[in-house]
Amino acid sequence: MWCFQIFRNASAGSLKRMASSDAASQNVCLNLVRNHDKENFLCTLLLKNPQRRNAFAVRAFNVEVAKVSEKVSAGNVGVMPLKFWENTITSLYRSDGTSVPDHPVIHELQQAVREHKLSKMYLQRLVSARANANLHFLTVKQLEDYAEHAVSSVLYLLLEVHDTRNVHCDHAASHLGKAQGIVNLLRSIPYQTRRNAVPIPQEVLIAQGVNQERMVRNRPDDKGVEEVTFSLASVAFRHLEKAKGLLKSVPRTVKPIFLPVVTIERYLQRLRLANFHLTDPNVMRTDSLLPLVLYWRKLRGNY
Repeated sequence: MWCFQIFRNASAGSLKRMASSDAASQNVCLNLVRNHDKENFLCTLLLKNPQRRNAFAVRAFNVEVAKVSEKVSAGNVGVMPLKFWENTITSLYRSDGTSVPDHPVIHELQQAVREHKLSKMYLQRLVSARANANLHFLTVKQLEDYAEHAVSSVLYLLLEVHDTRNVHCDHAASHLGKAQGIVNLLRSIPYQTRRNAVPIPQEVLIAQGVNQERMVRNRPDDKGVEEVTFSLASVAFRHLEKAKGLLKSVPRTVKPIFLPVVTIERYLQRLRLANFHLTDPNVMRTDSLLPLVLYWRKLRGNY
């Protein structure tokens, strides 16, 4: 009897430690997304549990990979950190799972992979998309392909977290990811310096006779810069409209995954009202009403 009591006490202690470790890992993922991806953090909060926990694991993994590329200033400095995440993905899909690094985000992601059989390909795409930190696109198609890998892949994984593999959902996720990827690029331009190449497709710059220097200056009276911005915003808007049209065929249970529709829509609206001037204060400001709008739109199912 005393042996049984010792075993029970030890088991209870282990369970408490495991629960404490799980809670700590969840908090790490939550805080990573909140600090580095605020709008998607708000959208993910509105998902239901238990899917919300796994969705934060996916988004936290994406943040970790994105942080690597942001720190890379030149050359192949980022190769080794990215190699760590590539190796991590490989280890997550080994049958024994014993060689997974001790990392809170990886711990949470491992659970999501096991529970929902997440596609290895989409996780690999998130890493490979960041292999070139200094983004350089010759055509709009190359930019769209990048957005498909770096943003749409997250949405595909969130659908899998909800155990949904549906061609209509994937089609909507593809267009939404492209719209969000292009908007992310536009939002990054005011923070570029003269040392950095502005990640705008060369064909768009050439069509408007605008160079990198003018994009960095971004003067409000520069009509060429305005046309470049309008051109890219129009591509994002077309993808957004296609995604919204496809949402009619998306099951109600997974529609909250597409809440980023609201954030993109509101940003493009502010940009239009500012005559496509990226550094206008109303464009760059924090959308203080966004939490309320997201909640209301989710409640009504109006995306």
